[in-house]
Amino acid sequence: MDPLWEMVFSRLRLTEGNSGVLLEPWLRDVRRCRDRQVVRSGVRLLSVLSPLGPYFPDFLTPPEGADGLGAALAAIRATPRQRLREEFRLLAAVSPTPGWTRPLAEGCDGALAELTGALARYHAAVIEPYSDLIEEAIETDRTHRSRDGSVESLLHGMWPLMNWRPPVLEVQYACDRDLHLNGRGLRLVPSYFCRRTPVAFADPGLPPTVVYPVHHDWTWQWQLASGRRQLGALAALLGTTRSAVLAAVGTGATTTELAERLGASPSAVSRHTTVLREAGLLTTERQGLSVLHQRTVLGSALLGTG
Repeated sequence: MDPLWEMVFSRLRLTEGNSGVLLEPWLRDVRRCRDRQVVRSGVRLLSVLSPLGPYFPDFLTPPEGADGLGAALAAIRATPRQRLREEFRLLAAVSPTPGWTRPLAEGCDGALAELTGALARYHAAVIEPYSDLIEEAIETDRTHRSRDGSVESLLHGMWPLMNWRPPVLEVQYACDRDLHLNGRGLRLVPSYFCRRTPVAFADPGLPPTVVYPVHHDWTWQWQLASGRRQLGALAALLGTTRSAVLAAVGTGATTTELAERLGASPSAVSRHTTVLREAGLLTTERQGLSVLHQRTVLGSALLGTG
């Protein structure tokens, strides 16, 4: 997981109208957390520094993020002043920049320290508590894309986000551009909070990087398979179908989604979720014409995911 990319994309998920059913539990949890002021401040900060296209400064997501949050924040603090001035100039050309960004654009040490402190607090509230979930989704995505563990298999597994036509990797991107590696390696970064299309650095001189959204449906499939392998006792207690329903809920699912995942009718799934809810293993919340099912702490504990 690259913490800075996840922070940038999480801000988008917190401010958009529809984050999708699988992100609803995280979204609701973050919005209710005790550090709501930290979250709101972080969202305002990231909304200015990383607007939704067509450009945001590359210094905010340094390659050092591959080595963790500490290394990434240190790299931000060490960004050369000339680079900061140029990137903020490009940002101002596409999005209004308030006066408080001027010290950042000039590379003032105090401003950079304040920025990284705010990012660290936002990360602690929005990303860190969910790191196990994020890492699990990323690892599951990687396993599904690369069946035999080879680079060739991984690249072919990127379809339809990307199309591998050796030696060219075609990426579904917001604008037309060519990136020549010239002997450099390409870093592929899976992201839990990225959606729709991959993203790359604006500056072709930086280490070639493509950040792409993980396939969230694979996460519940992995949980279902894991539950069936490890929890024979649970199946004996609840019955095979109800234990499968509990596992398939994942991080949250509607009755229709559960029916599709399990190959069952919505009415049959509804009967099982009613029993699981009455047993204290699920909660159900109506959202428009649908209902969202989520596992309780007890339900997660029985599955070994709590």
